[in-house]
Amino acid sequence: MDGVDAAMIETDGLSAVRPVASCSMTYDAAFSAALRSIQGANARAHPAFAEIERGLTDHHAALVLDLIASQGMNAGDIDVVGFHGQTVFHDPAKGITDQIGDASRLASRCGIPVVADFRRNDVQSGGQGAPFAPLFHAAMASTLERPLAVLNLGGVGNVTWLGVGEADILAFDTGPANALIDDWVRRHTGADFDAGGALALSGTIVEEIVEGWMANPYFPKRPPKSLDRNNFDVREVDRLSPADGAASLMAFTVRSVAMALDHLPVRPLRWLITGGGRHNLALMAALADALKVPVDPVETVGWDGDALEAQAFAYLAVRSLDGLPLSLPSTTGVPYPATGGRLHAPR
Repeated sequence: MDGVDAAMIETDGLSAVRPVASCSMTYDAAFSAALRSIQGANARAHPAFAEIERGLTDHHAALVLDLIASQGMNAGDIDVVGFHGQTVFHDPAKGITDQIGDASRLASRCGIPVVADFRRNDVQSGGQGAPFAPLFHAAMASTLERPLAVLNLGGVGNVTWLGVGEADILAFDTGPANALIDDWVRRHTGADFDAGGALALSGTIVEEIVEGWMANPYFPKRPPKSLDRNNFDVREVDRLSPADGAASLMAFTVRSVAMALDHLPVRPLRWLITGGGRHNLALMAALADALKVPVDPVETVGWDGDALEAQAFAYLAVRSLDGLPLSLPSTTGVPYPATGGRLHAPR
C-alpha cells in the first residue's frame, strides 16, 4: 500500500521470459493512508471507495505510460497489461478474495488491453487464491540448481518450492513478513519500515510472546494454504518497548519461515529472497541462521527483486490470454489446474 511497481517483459507465457524494463511510483502519504482506510470485508461500502479506486487506477495508468515512454515505445507496441490491483480482503475459506482497481478504466487510459481479476476463478473453484507467482518463479528458475526455494517477503511471506522434476512445485504462505513489523515501526517511530533491521537489533526477543504466536494452528496446517495480512492477533506486543516489539515481530517472521521447512518434500539447497524484506539485512542474517543454507537476494541470480511481482502478473496475463493455467493444486489447493483472469479492451 505504499506504491506500485510496473515491469515490461517479453514472454511466450511458458519458459521464455525476457525482462525489458521496470519502474516504480511511491504514493504520497495521503493516498497511502486512504488505501489503508478501506482494508477489510466492507471496503466497497466505504464512502470514499469510488474515489480511492479511481485514484489507484490512475496511478497505475500513469506508471504504465511512463514505462512505455521510457523505452521509446508507444501503446501499440504492448500486447497486454496484467493488472493485479490492490488486495483489500482475502478470506478463501468463504470463497472471497477482493482486489480493487478499475481494469476497464486502465485499459482506456492506456489504450492497451488489460487482464485483471486473476485470483477469482481459483478461489471460486475451491483454491486459496494465493500464492499466485509460483508458475512464474518456475519459469525464471528453469536453469537453476534444485531443490530451490523462492521466498517473497512482502506484507505476508510466501514460498515457492521447486523440486528436481519440472512438475515438482509446491507453494504456500509461510506467515507474516513485513506487514506486522512495518505497522509497528510506523506507529512508534513514524518511519515506514525498520531500515536494515536496526530497531529490531537494538531490542530483545520476548520468547514467551513469540512462542504464543507460533502456537497458531495455521503453522502446522498442511499446504496449500494462504493468509490475509491481518490474520494474526499480536496485541501482546503492545506492552513492549519499540525495540523489543520490533525484535519479537522479526523473530515471528523468521520462525514462521523456518517452520515452513516441515512442509517441504526435500529441504532446499538455497533460498532466494524477493520482496522488500530482502533489504532488511538483520532479517536476512536471521533467516540464514535459522535455515542453515545460503539465503540470498534474487539479484544474485540476475533477477530484479523490485520488479519480480510486476513481471509475474505480466507473465500471467499472457497465460490468461492463451487459456493456460495460472494456478495448480500444489500451489493454491485448487482441485485442478485453473485458468483465470478477465480481459478488458480499451474503449
